Amino acid sequence: MTGHLRLKEQKAVTMEQSRIFQRATHQVMPVALSGSGIYITDAQGKQYIDGCGGAAVSCIGHSQPAVAQAIMDQLGKLAYAHTSFFSSAPAEELAEYLVELAPPGISHAYFVTGGSEAVEAALKLAHQYHQENGQPQRNKIIARWQSYHGNTLGALAASGNKMRRVAYADILIDVVHIEPCYPYRYRRADETLDEYGRRAADLLESKILELGAEHVSCFIMEPVVGASLGAVAAAPGYLKRVREICDRYGVLLIFDEVMCGMGRCGTSFASEHDGVVADIYTIAKGLTSGFVPLGAILLGQRVYDMINEHSGSFRNGHTFSGHPVSCAGALAVQRFVQQHHLLDNVKRQGRELERQLLARFGSHANVGEIRGRGLFFGVELVADKNTRTPFGAQLGVAARVKQESLRRGLLVYPGSGTSDGVNGDHILLAPHYIVSEEEIGCIVERLAQAVDAVLENIA
Repeated sequence: MTGHLRLKEQKAVTMEQSRIFQRATHQVMPVALSGSGIYITDAQGKQYIDGCGGAAVSCIGHSQPAVAQAIMDQLGKLAYAHTSFFSSAPAEELAEYLVELAPPGISHAYFVTGGSEAVEAALKLAHQYHQENGQPQRNKIIARWQSYHGNTLGALAASGNKMRRVAYADILIDVVHIEPCYPYRYRRADETLDEYGRRAADLLESKILELGAEHVSCFIMEPVVGASLGAVAAAPGYLKRVREICDRYGVLLIFDEVMCGMGRCGTSFASEHDGVVADIYTIAKGLTSGFVPLGAILLGQRVYDMINEHSGSFRNGHTFSGHPVSCAGALAVQRFVQQHHLLDNVKRQGRELERQLLARFGSHANVGEIRGRGLFFGVELVADKNTRTPFGAQLGVAARVKQESLRRGLLVYPGSGTSDGVNGDHILLAPHYIVSEEEIGCIVERLAQAVDAVLENIA
C-alpha cells in the first residue's frame, strides 16, 4: 500500500527510477492505475479508450465486479493445486463448459497459462500423437509466413513473422512455411476470391508432397490472422480445402485462435464462420479477458483416444497448469459473455465499426484495405493506394500511429512488416465486446486524427 501511495504522489516513473526491464528500455511508460469499462486511467489522470484490448485480450470491460468476486471467492477456497496430484472444481467446470461450446468432435481441454504455452503444447501433442500411432517419422511442422503463434522458441519457430524471428533465427527449430492466404497481396487480377482460396490452399498440398506426406506432423494456422497481418480472414473455401488436404495425408490440423477466437470475430470460435473443425485448437486472451493468465488447447476425440489408448500420458506439464483461480476467473468471464449476450453486440458493433472505418478511410489515399470480422479489424496503410506500394520499414509508420493515438487517449495495436515481412504497416483494432456505437465513433475519429498527423509529418 505504501508503494501505491508513493506512486500516486510522484505520478510518473522515469527510466532511471523503474526497476522493470521494459520492452523498450529507452521509453518512459505511463503507469496504468485503474480501469473501468473500455477505459484505462494512468498515474497522471489521463484516460485512454482501450481500442485494442491490449493485445486483443481485454474484452468484457475492465474491473467487472462479478469476475473479480469469482476470483476472490476461489482464492478463499483454494489458490493452488498441482495437476500431478489434483484436479480442481473450477478446472473441471471450465473444461466441460469449453467442450460444450466448441465445434462438434472436440472432447477435452488441457490448460496452460497463455497463448505461447498453448501453441507449444499443441505442437508437442501433434508430435506425440504420431509417435503413438506408430509413425515417429512424422516430425515436420508446416505453418505460414505472416503468421504469429507466440514468443517461446517453439511457437516463434512456427510463427512466420520475420521481424520477430530474426534475433533468434539461429536457435529456432526447423518449421516449414508456405505463403499466407492474403487476398489483398496475393490474389491475381484474373481470380475470383473462391479461386484464389483454392489456389492458396493447394500450396499446402504441394508442400506436403514435397516433404513426403509420411514425414508431416501438422499444419498450424490462424483462421483470421491477427498481429502479423491485421485481421485477414481466410478466403472462401480455403479452410475447407485445407481440412480436405490434411485428412487425405494424415496431417493434424491446428487452428490457433489465441487472438481471433473466444468471441472476437462474433462467434465463439473464429473458424465457425467457415464451418470447419480442427483437430486441435489453441485459445487464450479473450478466454479470461485479462483478469487472470490462462490458455488452453482443445483436442478432438480421436487425438485424445490415441494418447489414452497407448501411453495414457501427455508428456507435457507446467507449474501453473490448470490453476484453480485462473480457471474460476475464466469461467466467470465466459458466463458474463453468455449472460449479457455480448456476441450479439460484437456482431452489431462490428458492423458499425466496419461502416465507420469505410466512411472515414474508404477513399483515403494511404489506406489500402479495411478488413476484419466482428470486433477484429485491420487498416492497412500504404504509400500508394493504386499500386499497393507499402511504406518502407525505416519510416516506422504503424509505431508512429500508435504514439499519436496515445497522445489522443486511444490504444491501438500497430503491426509492421505487413506486406512482405519487412515493409508495410497496419493498425489492428479489437474493442471490448461491451463497446457502444458512440465509443466506436470516438475510436475511429481519434485513429483518423493520428493517421493524418503521422502522414502529414512524413509528407
